[in-house]
Amino acid sequence: MRLRISHLTTYRYGTPATSAIQILRLTPRNHDGQYVINWRIDVSSDCRLDQHEDAFGNIAHAFTADGPLDELKVLVEGEVETRDTNGVVIGAVERFPPSLYLRETALTQPDEAVAQLADAARAEAGTDDLKLLHLLLERLHDKTQHGTAQTQTQAQTQGATAATAETPVRTRAAHQDFAHAFIAAARCAGIPARCVGGYFRSSDGGGAQDAGHAWAEAFVERLGWVAFDVANGICATDAHVRVAIGLDYLGAAPVRGMHYGGAGETLSVIVRVQQAASQMQG
Repeated sequence: MRLRISHLTTYRYGTPATSAIQILRLTPRNHDGQYVINWRIDVSSDCRLDQHEDAFGNIAHAFTADGPLDELKVLVEGEVETRDTNGVVIGAVERFPPSLYLRETALTQPDEAVAQLADAARAEAGTDDLKLLHLLLERLHDKTQHGTAQTQTQAQTQGATAATAETPVRTRAAHQDFAHAFIAAARCAGIPARCVGGYFRSSDGGGAQDAGHAWAEAFVERLGWVAFDVANGICATDAHVRVAIGLDYLGAAPVRGMHYGGAGETLSVIVRVQQAASQMQG
């Protein structure tokens, strides 16, 4: 499937900021089942984008925008050709052994409910790790169909403040929180797991979204990394575009940064993931 992606992040300041520093993890890489046809990043301020690879092999860009800034926009646009690999990730950049992804973080600490979920899945699956992971996917997704979810990521991502509270599962942060729950449960069961930031083409045909998407990957012996999207109850398909990985969502967040001076910052995000018109016509 050829997907066209547009991702606009807009910061507005009630009083002008003197400068802003941003780190962007907004550029996907090629691997089996994903080929980047074209991709560009445009920043509204006159500044230089410095590209580098972070510790996990994600393509990152950094910039400093000098003020005064009433508004700062970051626009990403591009097209990616995808193919369904049944969730198996092949040919991606790997900087660390899978065992690193057993490491717990503040956002992936298991509570009692998650630990019990992992124990129950292990008891049912026995030594079959893939079966265990599918059980976690099924049971955590079932929780998304009910009214609330325990959020952990309100998040130091894109300038928000971390919080833990009962909130509706369809909030912007819900997909991140369910990914974290899956990761925590998998690690409890002794399976390396990590967070993925990227994009997802929903079944509504690509209407506007107020955020990108997040899911999890877990390591299965003799198979490798397999992607599990708890929010949608599926393994990743050709509707997913994989951009960045991390121990949790903070390490894979698309935009992180800070500003100096100014007050009253507001943030808006508009994401569109659509099937490319040329393919639809063909």
